[in-house]
Formats: sequence, structure tokens, C-alpha cells
Amino acid sequence: MDYEHTREQEMIREAVRSFAEGEIAPVAQELDEAEKFSPELTRKMGEIGLFGMFVSEKYGGQGLDYVSYIIGVEEVARIDGSQAATVAAGNSLGIGPLYYFGTEEQKQKYLPKLCAGEGLWGFGLTEPQAGSDAGGTQTTAVRDGDEWVLNGSKIFITNAASPISMGVTVQAITGRRDDGKPRYTCFLVEHGMRGFTAREMKRKMMWRSSNTAELFFDNVRVPKANILGNVGDGFHQMLKTLDGGRLSIGAMGLGGAQGAYELALKYAKKREQFGQPIGKFQAIAFKLADCAMEIECARNLLYKACWLRDKKKPYEKLAAMGKLYCSETMGRVVNHAVQIHGGYGLMKEYGVERFYRDQKLLDIGEGTSEVQRIVISRYIGC
Repeated sequence: MDYEHTREQEMIREAVRSFAEGEIAPVAQELDEAEKFSPELTRKMGEIGLFGMFVSEKYGGQGLDYVSYIIGVEEVARIDGSQAATVAAGNSLGIGPLYYFGTEEQKQKYLPKLCAGEGLWGFGLTEPQAGSDAGGTQTTAVRDGDEWVLNGSKIFITNAASPISMGVTVQAITGRRDDGKPRYTCFLVEHGMRGFTAREMKRKMMWRSSNTAELFFDNVRVPKANILGNVGDGFHQMLKTLDGGRLSIGAMGLGGAQGAYELALKYAKKREQFGQPIGKFQAIAFKLADCAMEIECARNLLYKACWLRDKKKPYEKLAAMGKLYCSETMGRVVNHAVQIHGGYGLMKEYGVERFYRDQKLLDIGEGTSEVQRIVISRYIGC
């Protein structure tokens, strides 16, 4: 087995790390405090190629492998969870469905602008009464000639109500199968369509400078040309999208854990008590050793899942494992990091406090930790 990254992958890591430290780090705290999404920073991330990394150059992408994309998300998350969320959702949930399931016309229409970071696209699955139970969707679409009339709502949708949001992929019930279960279809709903309202959600504990929205559909008339794939393909499309999305959430957990660990290690080396740096005390040193070990394990698991995907081998089980383990690893690491900082770890002036808040979403978004365990248990035959 070869654990070495290619020269191109290492160059991507170096470039994104330099950008994140130079462009994101100086404004991350300010944007978090103001609960402000930054179109300017998003466009800059687009300029260095963080959107559409796995998309063909034909549509404005980079044509890179999935490992390279995950490295990009990881390095942004090492500095700030909000900007990493914009990148991860923008790629896996926004661009991904359009690229993998869209028609040629849809790809040509939307992808170049999305890959440039000039626009964002949402992924409308979660509803007020349908979270972990994605099959509990209540949003409906009824055919009327060459159009479909969409009614319902979505909630907690990333990138769907920002100043540069272009639209959202929406799963809706479009009838019943022979066994009586709902038939789902995905529609591309553009901002500006009559009856479509996107409302930004504020007062979040985490990802405060990422854009989160509630969506409302009141007799929205969507042309049949805006169906993603075929009628009835929606549920399959959503599940496949979530498989890839789990890898990017895993990358956010991995990068966030790395960032919090580095802050804790730096602090432990300079903070003195009883005449020596606190990192010299076994109680602190062991916490940091555990953090380093778990991050290494998380990185190997996540990269293996991405490698399997690139090799077109079954990766879904490891994607669920990677998402679960990386998310929970970050939880344990940020808890140690705050403890090592002591009282200062509770203050907003110290970045570790933001890492602590941002982590919690990773246990919930794109399939809760409990759901990941259900998924994994099914793969192992339980």
C-alpha cells in the first residue's frame, strides 16, 4: 500500500493552507461575531479552485480526484468551520447532484458559475418534520402540462439564501409507487421563481458565518426541463449525494480536530504553571498524545474511503465510518483543547472556543451519529 500523496495533492494542501491562514484566519472571528456570510471570501475561494474540484474542466471544474477535494476541505476546516461548510456544501451537495445527475443543458447552464465561486446552490432535503427520516418528506409536486407545481418547505439548507445563491435542488413527492410508498423526484428551483422564498436563519450556535436557510414553496411552477434526471429518481439521487457528502463532513471533522489540536499544543508549550510549561505535566501531555493518535487514525480511515471512491470501489460503508469517526474525534479533541486552555478556552478571543461550538453540527448534519451507526450496522449484516 502506498500512503504517499502525489506531488499535485501536496501542492493543493500547501496552497489551500496558505490561503486559509492568510485570507480566512484574519476575518474568521469577526465574521462569526457578526453572523455574516462573506460573498467576497467565497469568490476568493472560487478563484483558487476550491469549488468544482472533482468536476470536469469542460464545465469549469478542476478535474481532480476526490482525495484532492477532501484535502481542500480539510485545510479550510483547520482554520474555520463556517468557510469549510460553504465549500463542502457547495461542492458535495450543490455541485455534486447537478454534475452527476444533470442533463448536458443543466450542466452547461449552472456549473461554470458554481465552479468559479460566483454562485452557490443548495440541497433541499431536510424538512421541519423530516430530518433523519428522509423518507418523511411532505413537499409535493403535481404535474400541470409542461410544468410541475411545487408546494412545501425545507429547513437548515446551507448556501440557499446568500446574496450569491442561484437556486436549490429540491426533493418532492410526485406520486406513489405500486407498493404504495412515495415516489420522489428532484427539481432545480431557481431564485426568482414566483412563489419561492428563501429566508436566512440567524442565532445559530455554530457555523455562524455560513449561510443557512428556510425555504418555502407556494405553488412554484417549475418547468419539466428543471427535473434532475428522471421522474422518480429523487430518492436514489439524494442517497448517493449523501454518501459523497459524508466524506466532506468527515474532512471538516478531521481538519477541525487538527486545528484545535494545534492551538492546544501551542498553548501548552507557552503557558506556564508551577514553574514550567503545562505541556510538561503528564496530565496535559497525555491529552495531547491521545489527540494526535486519534487524528492520525481518523485521517487514515477517511483517506481510505476517498481512495476507494476514486478507484470506483464500494466506499459507502467507510464513508459512514469516516463521517462518524472524524466527527466524534473532533468532539473529543476540542473538549481536550478547551480544557487545556482552562478559563481562556471559554473566551471568544481564543479561537478554540469557536472550534468547540462548530464541532457539534458534525454530529448532526448529513446523517446524525446515531444514523451513521444504523447505516454501518446494516453494512455489517445486523
